[in-house]
Amino acid sequence: MQSHYLPLVRSQTPLVHCMTNLVVTNFSANGLLALGASPFMSVTPEEIAEIQNFAQALLINIGTINETDAKAMLIAGKAANKAGVPVVLDPVGVGATAFRQKIIKQLLAEINFAVIRGNAAEIAFLAGINWQGKGVDAVTGGDAADLSRLAKTVAQKYRCITALSGEIDFISDGKNVRQIQNGTQLFRKVTGSGCLLGAVIGAFLGVAQPADYFAASIEACAVYAVAGELAARDLSRETGTFAINFINRLGTIDALQLADKARISEI
Repeated sequence: MQSHYLPLVRSQTPLVHCMTNLVVTNFSANGLLALGASPFMSVTPEEIAEIQNFAQALLINIGTINETDAKAMLIAGKAANKAGVPVVLDPVGVGATAFRQKIIKQLLAEINFAVIRGNAAEIAFLAGINWQGKGVDAVTGGDAADLSRLAKTVAQKYRCITALSGEIDFISDGKNVRQIQNGTQLFRKVTGSGCLLGAVIGAFLGVAQPADYFAASIEACAVYAVAGELAARDLSRETGTFAINFINRLGTIDALQLADKARISEI
């Protein structure tokens, strides 16, 4: 594919306000820095509305959610909507507990999200479809038609872009679906790999116009997957080495590598 947004991320350094979980804060911040974006990590209620006045994107990730953070996320999301800042939702483990389901229901009711990113189990829950999953773990299984349908259903339901990530990524705007057949199984062995993808999507949205969010999301997912594929070369089980290599690859991946390696097709 031809890269359009990656050079803009590196030249414009979009600030991504990450309201993310405690497990992945460091990994997400370093990943954004490597990519060329600027992370701002805060869940402090006293400042989160103000941050939207200078942020280029907001990520809301419920991985280690509590009542205080949930209230702060509502404030930030509404302020971002008012300021025209794109908001990305990562509904981590939404099907695992009633508390998470309550929080997500409120967030979706009160905030307009540009993109929802999740694994198959999380996206299936939002679609109202039964799908076997274990908490926050990514789930394998389901053919391309099933996964494509899940992505499209959630995009239509919430009037947003859906990025369903897994062995194959599916991105939909509710009408169209693209699949990306890149990546590596080692992503599943590094905690926070999906969470960082949500932040990266935010960075790409931060340099795009709203009409182009679908294209920007596709490129963000492709950059991420190809960087992972390149990082995993010559590795088999070295998950710690992979995590470091992956951050390095986010910093070095270029338009030529993306054009050569990305395997994107329309469904």
